[in-house]
Amino acid sequence: QVQLVESGGGLVQPGGSLTLSCAASGSIFRIYTMGWYRQPPGKQREWVAGITRDGSTSYVDSVKGRFTISRDNAMNLMYLQMNSLKPEDTAVYFCKAGVQRHDFEAQNDYWGQGTQVTVSS
Repeated sequence: QVQLVESGGGLVQPGGSLTLSCAASGSIFRIYTMGWYRQPPGKQREWVAGITRDGSTSYVDSVKGRFTISRDNAMNLMYLQMNSLKPEDTAVYFCKAGVQRHDFEAQNDYWGQGTQVTVSS
C-alpha cells in the first residue's frame, strides 16, 4: 500500500507565505510525476502545479510567479512554497503521485487526504 500525507496548511494573512509538504510512504519502487491540486469551498478540484521525476515543473497561470513546486526523490517528498497568498488561494490542497510499487507493475495514481489553507485577514 502507498500513503501520501500532506502537512503545512493553516491560516495566513493576505500577502503571507506557507510551505506545504507531501510525504509518500509504503511499498514504493519509483515515483513519477507528482502534483498539487486544490479544491476551493463549493468548487471543483483543480490542478495547481506539477513536477516530473527529473524536476521539470508546470503551474496554473493563477499561481505562476508566486508558488514553487519541488521534490526530494531520495526522501519521497514534495513541497509547495506559496508566497504572496491571496484570499482566492483558500482551499483544501491535495497531493497526487504516480507511483510504481514494484518494478514489474505499472504505475498508479495515489492521493493524499488534503490540508486546509485559509488566506484571510
